[in-house]
Amino acid sequence: TINPAGVEHQIHGNVIQATSRALKEKVKTDGINGKVVSNEWGSYPVLSFREVPVIEVMQMPRPGEPALGAGESSSVPGTAAIANALFDATGIRFRQPPFTPEVVRAALNPLPAPAPQASNAKKPKPFRIKTSQIIGLVTGLVTAVTALIIGGLDRPIQLSKIVRPDTSQYSSAQIDRGRQLAALGNCAGCHTSPEGERNAGGLAMETRFGVIYSTNITPDSETGIGGWSYRAFERAMREGVSRDGHLLYPAFPYTAFASLAEEDMMALYAYLQSQPAVRQTNPETRLAFPFSQRYLMQAWNRLFHNPAVEEMVVNPEDSVSRGAYWVNTLGHCGSCHTERNFFGAERKNQAYLQGAMVDGWHAPALNQLNPSPVPWTANAFYNYLRHGHSPDHAVAGGPMAQIVRELQAVPDETLRDIANYLASLNPATESASPTAIEQMRNQVVQLAARQAPLPDAAQRQFEGSCGACHHDGDGPKLLGVNTPLALNSQLHSDQPDNLIRTILDGLQAPPSRQVGFMPGFRNSLTDQQIADIVGYMRRRYAPERDAWLQLSQQVARVRAKQTSTHIQ
Repeated sequence: TINPAGVEHQIHGNVIQATSRALKEKVKTDGINGKVVSNEWGSYPVLSFREVPVIEVMQMPRPGEPALGAGESSSVPGTAAIANALFDATGIRFRQPPFTPEVVRAALNPLPAPAPQASNAKKPKPFRIKTSQIIGLVTGLVTAVTALIIGGLDRPIQLSKIVRPDTSQYSSAQIDRGRQLAALGNCAGCHTSPEGERNAGGLAMETRFGVIYSTNITPDSETGIGGWSYRAFERAMREGVSRDGHLLYPAFPYTAFASLAEEDMMALYAYLQSQPAVRQTNPETRLAFPFSQRYLMQAWNRLFHNPAVEEMVVNPEDSVSRGAYWVNTLGHCGSCHTERNFFGAERKNQAYLQGAMVDGWHAPALNQLNPSPVPWTANAFYNYLRHGHSPDHAVAGGPMAQIVRELQAVPDETLRDIANYLASLNPATESASPTAIEQMRNQVVQLAARQAPLPDAAQRQFEGSCGACHHDGDGPKLLGVNTPLALNSQLHSDQPDNLIRTILDGLQAPPSRQVGFMPGFRNSLTDQQIADIVGYMRRRYAPERDAWLQLSQQVARVRAKQTSTHIQ
């Protein structure tokens, strides 16, 4: 044979394909037009090499004949052979492939039709406003109006424009510190549109009150902050008032920036003024009435913000104290991870860093309420922020992927401080040694494996679409890290939104080189197919958690939302 290896490879492929067709291939078609439902190549149920024994090919030498080309090897009648083997083993003749495990199990153990049961699925409730909500709304409005009457409706003054500052007055060390601070605050994440120049604004931010567009913070004198004095910049950062006197919405987290130290505020101003100026006029924010009336923000500020708040007291010798400063000021972690009240203010006293839904993503709790089966330690937080993944939890996806990319410019010491502070919010980690965490990690993975559900069509859908990269064992790691899914925090959450969005849109821009790319299945899998995958993953990898209900409807709801990578 001219190409013996080619012949062996063809035979290997034919055996696996024939076996796959007999054991797994149950292609779903549309009942109306007969077309195949899925267009995703990964969902084609082909056996992996980990599922089949070694295929040995013996080639018989024929010295008396001329050399032959590889040609096309013929496929043996594998389906008939497997059907005969099943008949010999069970005494039952299976005539209709595929011979999936549930088909064989049903034939061996026929069950009577189950009695009709009431569905435990939660029916969508019609929108109703509770009496307590009405009372709260009326009380809030009365309080706001009273605050306006007492405090007056004086419009903040307009500060004069200046000539763009000469940044030579700032030291290179000060500007470099400002660069790190801007990265820590993720300024570019909010002030850069998908196709726009860095920090030139125009990003559309979805809020419950409408769409807010971020502003241009490059030093352009006409459309940016080039004509802003330091006083104008500081007033916006601490008080939420623009240079021309109009009030800013709290989508810009001035409530956190107000406590920033003076030297850090100055360094940030110096850095932004030293960047290239970009002339870009962005869409104007126009919310529906009454939220369009910016003067009402005076009442909001009196109720929920103290513009005269003093700088945070920080113990320079204490890492946890330094971390608290970064988390609660420039890091503004609470903007996403703290639930907000009816008026859009953070419920700091009641729900500090306890998780919240923001722009279609669930920002999980950062304290002891985090649903992860393995507690978040300081090292886990650090690895997540520095490298974009934690071996005990998962990778940074969605909005956090972009934040982690920005954090690459932040010094290790700062990230260590943040990690130490966040770990201090979870008392369970203080006494947990690395050995104890490792044992807990192994127990979670082993427990999920022992409670694995019986094979079914949903498992085959998962294996076909996801199994090449997300698998147990020592198989190939095709696209980056392969953290066991039993440790994935998304699978232990109370809501499936993050997992659904990840499957729909994938991971198009990984947070670091260590984390691989993941394709999206939005255009190749149906709502029901994704719901099957999500439901199977919950049962298989988080068996101790309650099943998510009405998954096909939830997938449709998440799919209908405009794709966004912004979390604020």
